[in-house]
Amino acid sequence: MIRRLLGACGVAALVAGAWACGDSTEAPTRPAQEDVPAPIDGTPPDSGSSTPPKDGGDVTPPPDAGGPPPPPDGGTPPDGGSGPVQSVPDPWPREASVNFTQRFGVGRPRDVAVDEGFNIWLLNGNQIGVLRPGDSQPIWVTNLGQAGRGFSSRVICGGSAGRAYVGYYADELDDPHRLSYEDPSYGEGDVDVVKLTPDGNIVMEEHLFRSFRRDKEKNDGSLTWNPPTNVGLRNSNNWTYDEDRAVLSCVRVMRGRDKGEVYVGTNHGVSRIKGLYYNSHRHPVWWEGTTQRAGYTYGLGISQSGDVLIANEWTFGIVTPNADLGVWDWMSPKELNPMKVESSYLPEVNSLETFDSWRAFEQTKDGSYYLGSKDYGLWEMSIISRGNPFQKGKKIAGLPTDAIQSLAATDDGSLFIGTENAGLWRLDANKNLTRVTDVPGGDVRRLIYDPNGTPAMLYVLTNAGLTVLRGY
Repeated sequence: MIRRLLGACGVAALVAGAWACGDSTEAPTRPAQEDVPAPIDGTPPDSGSSTPPKDGGDVTPPPDAGGPPPPPDGGTPPDGGSGPVQSVPDPWPREASVNFTQRFGVGRPRDVAVDEGFNIWLLNGNQIGVLRPGDSQPIWVTNLGQAGRGFSSRVICGGSAGRAYVGYYADELDDPHRLSYEDPSYGEGDVDVVKLTPDGNIVMEEHLFRSFRRDKEKNDGSLTWNPPTNVGLRNSNNWTYDEDRAVLSCVRVMRGRDKGEVYVGTNHGVSRIKGLYYNSHRHPVWWEGTTQRAGYTYGLGISQSGDVLIANEWTFGIVTPNADLGVWDWMSPKELNPMKVESSYLPEVNSLETFDSWRAFEQTKDGSYYLGSKDYGLWEMSIISRGNPFQKGKKIAGLPTDAIQSLAATDDGSLFIGTENAGLWRLDANKNLTRVTDVPGGDVRRLIYDPNGTPAMLYVLTNAGLTVLRGY
């Protein structure tokens, strides 16, 4: 496995804090459509004079920034947060296990998602599909949005009823500071928002671009701006920085105060999305001398209490998000978005400098935390203290492989474990480990737990297609 040093934060990191910064990384070669982007060797150049102004406070948006008026005080975008919420009964079969590939013809998609209206979204290369309640097969469109520009789709997440977020991969930039909005690379990759029309078509809503951030100095919500239309996902503390270009993971908040919000993990950090607005970014890091290192964020989850669980190639962290979208990237005061774990690693797995290759991060009903690595297996994590650079890890024995790709915690206290080429496994509330035999396919690519169904639904995407388990 080729390794790389990812993310080098400069002066901005020292000012704004270790979890939110403007920086630069070395650009890997864009992978083929069906390849997973892999880190490569290389030390990012110093950002030098490209350091953003302190907290972004000196940045003034151009007069033609476009978009709707700024969000009102309180941090809620004008479309109500996650878009219109459709309250519908659970429309899908109640059987304990249903093979959606066979029954509804969904095929073998690359990724799957479900929105608040129980529409099932499908991603397969340059195709986006949706299986609506009552339909016998999906609707598909081809080359919509960034896919039409040749970019490689990675993940899809459902939003409000009839809305989905599609994440793409684009090369990182040697210098992510964009001096001109006409720069061809400004706006590549990141996130497209798509929606269902009343007549049953899938259309582009927009390329996500509405950066929403509150001014620290005034602290009254008076400074909020958007970058020019369709320049994509940018640093909210200075949206002239183009860092979060490759979206590698995403998760929708399924319940609680922030229900309907979406978090996306990128090559650089984690961005928070409400409707058509975002705030970017936060990331666990470590320091190599005076250089800050951040890894690709593949591991992304929501805890039992609504905390955001973040795990990248090296480190992991846990953040309790403020209700206000506009302060997601704030580091000071620490009480604003308190961190239960700031930037930590498990010394039982590797030294800090060696990749742990985290791919999933979940918390079960009993409060236990679990990290899944693509190389080192499943680990139970105990918090020693927030300020420690390391936490306590214990490897879970009994799995036939150390290649973990996905995790899902369910309301019955179980942890479902998706492996590469060894199928789906269940660690139940009594810590008994068993193979789930009624899911075809050995390569488990995605697990999504939706407790809003009656009974609850666990979406299991494998190399053989989509199966939905119910009742956990």
